[in-house]
Amino acid sequence: MTRRWTPALGAIAAIGLLFGCQDLKPVKGKGRVSAPGATTAVARGTGSIGKSGTTGNKAKVEMYIMSKCPFGVRAVDAFVPVLKEIGDRIDFNLHYIADKVPAGKKCRRNGEPYKGFCALHGKPEVIGNIQQLCVMKHYPQLAQWLPFIECQNKTWRNIPNNWEGCAKQTNLDVAKLKACIDGQEGEQLHTASSNAAKARRASGSPTIYVGGKSYRGGRSKNDFMRAVCQQLSGQKPKPCTNIPEPIEVKAIVLTDKRCKKCQTAGVQANLRGRFFPKLTVRTVDYNTPEGKKLYAQFKLKMLPVWLFDKGVTKAANFAKIKRWMIPTGEYFKLRVPGRFDPTAEICDNKKDDTGNGKVDCDDDTCKDKLVCREEIKKKVDVFVMSQCPFGVKALDAMKEVLKNFGNAIQFDVNYIADEVPEGQKCSRGRPSHKGFCALHGKSEVDENMRQLCAKKYYKANNKYLEYIWCRNKNYRSNEWKACAKKTRLDVAKIETCSEGAEGKKLHAASSKIAKSLGVSGSPTWLANNRFKFSGIAADAIKKNICMRNKGLQNCDKNLSTSKKVSGSCGG
Repeated sequence: MTRRWTPALGAIAAIGLLFGCQDLKPVKGKGRVSAPGATTAVARGTGSIGKSGTTGNKAKVEMYIMSKCPFGVRAVDAFVPVLKEIGDRIDFNLHYIADKVPAGKKCRRNGEPYKGFCALHGKPEVIGNIQQLCVMKHYPQLAQWLPFIECQNKTWRNIPNNWEGCAKQTNLDVAKLKACIDGQEGEQLHTASSNAAKARRASGSPTIYVGGKSYRGGRSKNDFMRAVCQQLSGQKPKPCTNIPEPIEVKAIVLTDKRCKKCQTAGVQANLRGRFFPKLTVRTVDYNTPEGKKLYAQFKLKMLPVWLFDKGVTKAANFAKIKRWMIPTGEYFKLRVPGRFDPTAEICDNKKDDTGNGKVDCDDDTCKDKLVCREEIKKKVDVFVMSQCPFGVKALDAMKEVLKNFGNAIQFDVNYIADEVPEGQKCSRGRPSHKGFCALHGKSEVDENMRQLCAKKYYKANNKYLEYIWCRNKNYRSNEWKACAKKTRLDVAKIETCSEGAEGKKLHAASSKIAKSLGVSGSPTWLANNRFKFSGIAADAIKKNICMRNKGLQNCDKNLSTSKKVSGSCGG
């Protein structure tokens, strides 16, 4: 499965970093039921806390987390008050996300596995997961294990080193827990727990299910309490009757019905689910008097644009989204990127949209658009981010593809980033670097420029690709000179180019091509200068090239395939 997002949903995904640590593997489907026998971390009785004073059914809540993921930590912390108030009416299951790997295999990003496991935040997270599982195993009462996890979460950056102090503070037997944590029992508990997460296809922390259904709502105490109480029948606990009603939030989405890709339903669903349960949205079309007035009044450029009434500040979850809201006149504008210029020529509607007498591709502004590009047979382009694992795999696969086709195809690499005015911040408030924003930050901008400089000076016989393939073996590292030397590039020349105006110019030109084509996902392929396709495995890339180039030699050859899930960064 390949994960592709619209630009607006990509921005909500960026806002979604308020919500979760995401593993590399995209999630497919709605999840499956937990693996039998895998419920290793379940509240069995509440002890001295969680007494609701009522009887009846229990709401099943499953939470899949990573012990060192701050978003998982916050979700657990927000759920703690619910457990303390009505824990006896909740069947609570807490599981941990990690990957079991075969002996001798390394982790994708954090080197050696620990006890056969790889976790997003490395060995310390595996140990932290095991610590919490051992506590829940040996102290199954809610009143016993919950204070321990609360204690660890207060200083989650210090996990796993804070466990003994927390065990002593919460009156747990350190020696008994140590035997579990360091021994085979802890490993077995972690295996069962990670299997439960795998069965649910949980790769983001937190992944939450309430009543067997995926929960995508807010993560405050009131949000969780409301979701749990909705699952309870019969006599409901008193806290269920005291949940404040969410206030109504009104928003305008300014869009253009001529724009085929201006889909706003996904953003609306995310906003309503995560932030504003009583969100009322009014859609205004640009081509109406009101639409043109709003567009001119706020000096807008790209659509769609979300405008929220000032009353949004009274919403309980406003603080969580505040940094994504820009005060704009009497509104707050949601910081999501629009991609459609309503004043420009639409290049494929057979109309003169600008009134200059030129239709579609005859208009100069359309010359770089995909639909207007000249077809160039046997030309293959890929657009990547140098530190995107999927882009890395795609470029590695090209070694086999190029060997298969030889000089029969013309291959080029371009890079995805956003050029911004000097000093302007990137999304999530991160600073830009050299006038660019890249998904993986400053180091990706630098490496993009180095690879572009290598391409400029060593394009003959695709020599620059040897450098890229070398860097791909450890693409997160900032140590690049060893690969330059190994592949016989002039280190001083690459350094001068990439750190000066030349590198910025090359990066601006390359990212401009990606932007003009609407490319934002790494990798994105282009066959014959105009036909987009996706793929990571060599055979998939070959098939797409051959589909557009009938009669090309060696299309009958079978290249490497991959059974692993594919994907993309951004998009």
